[in-house]
Amino acid sequence: MTPHRERKTPYMTLPSHPIRTGRLTAALLTGALLTSACGQEAPEQDAAAAVIDDDRCMDNQRAGTITFVTGYHYQASVSQLEVIAAEALGLFETLCLDVEIQPGNGDVMGNAQLVSAGTAHFTPAGNEAEIVQANERDHEVVGIATYGHVPISTLLTQQGVDDLTELEGRTLGHQSMLPAPVEAMLVEAGVDVDTIEQVEAGYDPSVLPRDQVQALTGFRSNEPHQLDAMDEKYTEWLPEDFGVVGSFGVMATNPEWAEEHPTVVEDFLRALARAFDHCSENGEECVGYAAELDEAGYDAEHNLKVWDTERELVGGSTPDDQVNGYIDLGMTEDEVESLKDSGELDSVPDLEPMFEPRYLEAVHVATEVVWPGDE
Repeated sequence: MTPHRERKTPYMTLPSHPIRTGRLTAALLTGALLTSACGQEAPEQDAAAAVIDDDRCMDNQRAGTITFVTGYHYQASVSQLEVIAAEALGLFETLCLDVEIQPGNGDVMGNAQLVSAGTAHFTPAGNEAEIVQANERDHEVVGIATYGHVPISTLLTQQGVDDLTELEGRTLGHQSMLPAPVEAMLVEAGVDVDTIEQVEAGYDPSVLPRDQVQALTGFRSNEPHQLDAMDEKYTEWLPEDFGVVGSFGVMATNPEWAEEHPTVVEDFLRALARAFDHCSENGEECVGYAAELDEAGYDAEHNLKVWDTERELVGGSTPDDQVNGYIDLGMTEDEVESLKDSGELDSVPDLEPMFEPRYLEAVHVATEVVWPGDE
């Protein structure tokens, strides 16, 4: 079926950003990672064998059960499907991690509060701006990996809307709050956001063709596919077409807990990197693991589209010399700047304490993840 979808591109696409190198070079990473149980540096070719020794395994086991709360049920999203697949494939077990997966209901701030309180240990955030928003609400979380470096949020309108200012005085539906990239896009387009009636519309995109709302926020990997399957017509507006930067698939943890259990955080991300590579080649298999966890009806065909869309966005927004999940604080600052421009923040806070790339850096040599048994 040909999608009934238009792309509005009245503005230039977002400018490229200089790539910030990580705090550790590959050489330093090799020295830090490839240490044998007796404390001496191992040869680089023996890297994988040195990843998990008895001491590290015991450290990981001492952390006890590690709770991961999904962003939204068992949807096959980036930073979510990898965790499900890593558990099903025994990758966590290989790294001496005991991971329990609990389904979330889409409440990003509620999940952040669980992690901040220590009730859960890992959860995905929709984007880096939400890490900042969580901390502004006194939910202490830290972003440890950012997989997508383009906004995942999208705005869908009924066909016939040729300019976003036409939404003034009309109704816009969202899931829980207006996504920062969408709000930034509206502001950039000259829309008086205060004149738009905002309502919580849930996760059924049919409210748009039924005219219950005239605009609907969503995720570019989800709602457009659903409306295409319904053979409904709509127009999709992408924030990056208005010069808005953004991110998605951000993994968050508790900063104090992470400091107490650094090997757990590193090896959790190590398993995710391994699972991402596997699921990139075996998407249907990995979606099947998610389907097994869902006690209700699970749309495997749709969820495979979700995964394929998001993994392609990750690949397209990750430079060849960077690893999946790399953090670029320069781009983060640009993204958070939109919160200030929209009035949600008085100023851009110090971002370094809210994002910590060293855990992800510690599991790679150059751009390759180091895994037990690999040569």
